Amino acid sequence: MADRVTVIGWDGSPLTAAARSALAAATLVAGAAHHLALPEVPAGAERIRLGSVDLAARRIAGHRGSAVVLADGDPGFFGVVRTLRAPEHGLEVEVVPAVSSVATAFARAAMPWDDAQIVVAHRRTLRRAVNVCRAHSKVAVLTSPGAGPAELALLLEGVHRTFVICEELGTDREQVTVLTSDKAADHVWRDPNVVIVIGGPGSAAVQGGGWIAGREPGYPPAVRGWALPSHAHAHGEEPGEGASVQLRAAQLARLGPRIGDLVWDIGSGSGELAAEAARFGAAVIAVDADPGACGRTDATARRSGVQLQVVQGRAPHVLERLPEPDVVRIGGGGVPVVTACADRRPERIVTHASTRDEAEAIGAALGAGGYAVECALLQSVEMDTAAWAERERSVVFLLSGRRLDRAP
Repeated sequence: MADRVTVIGWDGSPLTAAARSALAAATLVAGAAHHLALPEVPAGAERIRLGSVDLAARRIAGHRGSAVVLADGDPGFFGVVRTLRAPEHGLEVEVVPAVSSVATAFARAAMPWDDAQIVVAHRRTLRRAVNVCRAHSKVAVLTSPGAGPAELALLLEGVHRTFVICEELGTDREQVTVLTSDKAADHVWRDPNVVIVIGGPGSAAVQGGGWIAGREPGYPPAVRGWALPSHAHAHGEEPGEGASVQLRAAQLARLGPRIGDLVWDIGSGSGELAAEAARFGAAVIAVDADPGACGRTDATARRSGVQLQVVQGRAPHVLERLPEPDVVRIGGGGVPVVTACADRRPERIVTHASTRDEAEAIGAALGAGGYAVECALLQSVEMDTAAWAERERSVVFLLSGRRLDRAP
């Protein structure tokens, strides 16, 4: 097998002495076409055009001699090092890194990036990458063919962002373009490229920065805890029927919102659940037919320091134009809305009912839609601790459906 494998990162700048030394001794060199064209690649070395890294690793494992793998940027950052170090290949790997394409992109934009989310967009992960762009004010997207700036822009329809598109970094064809997301779909972009997606609340420069990478300056929130009392959201209204803090906590627990998800909150009311789902890092679309409720939801999101999209309209009809959800919370609308949501096949659907008959009807609709159904009768009593007297009582049926064609 190969005596050693040296992985060299290349960012367009002259190779380091260590990289040149490894190349000079190489009997096999693997890389993209522009890597194999470098003058430092020995003329007599076997050359492998790097398509499938796994297949290249197998050929390298069977090679007698010194192998070099060339890759763009830092090969340990979403790069080839992970595959080459897989136990089945048995390779001893040494890495000579270069500046990552993400670091270079932010340098070209003259922006700090310790507070940025970083995602990889392939065809299979594009939707989740877009959801991160919906939910966060600074995201770097490492794109791929078929999952580039145009595709990002098309899936972000209705959400305004600014794109900084960095094409072919480190080459003589390097180009940096700044434009709004609605214009990005009108262009053809060269690969490879990195897209910095910025915008929304919290996107302005903040003095001092944070203390943990990948988190925006407003995180963690000033108010500790989840399923906060309604007064903590400062909209000045009492919660509606079935909207107790305890119910909201149970609904959030069943939904399990996480980064990369898209949450539908149908019947968002004053937006407490929508805002708290966004605090978990998920993208959220809050839907309500009442213009006043939409305004309150938007205000709650701003006060909570999160980003979400508010859509005014009556379910189920308004749902037809929304992007595919991962989980759905239904605050009202009954069986017709439950059925419409089940037709879109989210992983989880969570709702509630005031009566047993209503709960049975919703449960039957979820079951008919291909969901395993849970139902619990929740009773909560809020106490006045000054007098230890009952202040408010809430009794509600909590229903949740888990899609049966997915593992739990």
